[in-house]
Amino acid sequence: MFKKEDGATSSETIIAGGVKVEGDFASPGDVRIEGIVIGSVKAQGNLLVTETATIEADVAAANATVAGEIKGDLTVAEKVELLSTAKLHGNLACRTLTVEAGAMIAGNCQVGAQPAPAANRSRDKVAVEA
Repeated sequence: MFKKEDGATSSETIIAGGVKVEGDFASPGDVRIEGIVIGSVKAQGNLLVTETATIEADVAAANATVAGEIKGDLTVAEKVELLSTAKLHGNLACRTLTVEAGAMIAGNCQVGAQPAPAANRSRDKVAVEA
């Protein structure tokens, strides 16, 4: 997930376990979140939310793999992978979605088309459990 095609490692930002970040967080590269983020998260590259992570923010990324918890909308340009430990409390918009058994989504899902900006989507919640 964090390799360029030529094999070189891309720019990666890590928010380690035990670290709490409050505010608007933006990265031009890949982001790995192991700690807590409150505010907003924008990654132009890939986003990895580990099992220990908690995000209370609207999140935007090119691709995302989620094993932790997100409380906010998740807008991804391409592919989202929700692992078995993932918990999403918010709306999801992406082109491709993979959900492992045990993952939880409480919100609306828009999959397949180019995602609409989070501000244009309804805030109605629907619970879906895989």
